[in-house]
Amino acid sequence: VQAVESGGGLVRPGGSRTLSCQVSGVSHPVWVVSWFRQTPGKEREGIACVSRGDGAEYYADFVKGRWMISRDNPNDAVELRMADLSPQDTAVYYCAVTTQFSFSPNVWVAWGSCLRPAEVGTWGQGTQVTVSS
Repeated sequence: VQAVESGGGLVRPGGSRTLSCQVSGVSHPVWVVSWFRQTPGKEREGIACVSRGDGAEYYADFVKGRWMISRDNPNDAVELRMADLSPQDTAVYYCAVTTQFSFSPNVWVAWGSCLRPAEVGTWGQGTQVTVSS
């Protein structure tokens, strides 16, 4: 299983950016992609997740209504569309793919387990997003 992020770069404050997570090597019919971010000296922070199966989503409170996660099932990819970016959003953004679940994937997503770094599966290498004027 492999996850590869793309789409990072420099963004002006107030601007938008779309990140993509390309998933490969998965044979399971249901998997969940989670997005996280991390800044130096801080723990990795969960942003949003989506199930490839039924499209169930979960968002962290700080992004609700501002950012959106979406599936591109034919291409095995997941996008994170970020709007109204501020310098505080500067971070390395990671996606993670989870294919094995301790209980129902739907419940796993609904409970927000998909945003706990210790519970997700394979991580990507990260992509840097810098918000600056």
